[in-house]
Amino acid sequence: MYFHLRAVPPPALRNSATWLRRLFEDDWDTVRQRIGRCREEVLDKGYLGHELLYTGAPPHHARNGPRSHVVLGGGPVFPNGPDEPPFLLLTAAQTARVADYLTSADFEALWRDARDELLPRYGGAGAEPGARCMFESAHRDLTAFYTQTAFYGDAVVKWLVR
Repeated sequence: MYFHLRAVPPPALRNSATWLRRLFEDDWDTVRQRIGRCREEVLDKGYLGHELLYTGAPPHHARNGPRSHVVLGGGPVFPNGPDEPPFLLLTAAQTARVADYLTSADFEALWRDARDELLPRYGGAGAEPGARCMFESAHRDLTAFYTQTAFYGDAVVKWLVR
């Protein structure tokens, strides 16, 4: 299970679950090439941890704005199957706001705020160096993806691929 984020030029974007599903049917070599060009990003099954890093945990959960759009934010497009997760779409304007947020975000502060909630999920205090490094690396990758996507004026489509 992987959470994919893909840059799409707004004129090419369709509000069709069938069309959106086809966006994520490429082989891994093609996906890796787009990741290398910051045109796609992939989070592993721990994507909810990344969501927590940016939005915080209840009762301090950020509900609106760029923080809440980094991972799970966006307008839903529901697939035909009832057991399939929705596609999430961010407009080019929302993507630009996320890019601005990520380029100015202080990773140290994000980690400090989410650390106590995240560490038990990733092996506890003894595993902190590795967990922190993983989250910091993903933060850099997401920042590069959103910055590049905003530079081209593109939208973002997200989907949990099983």
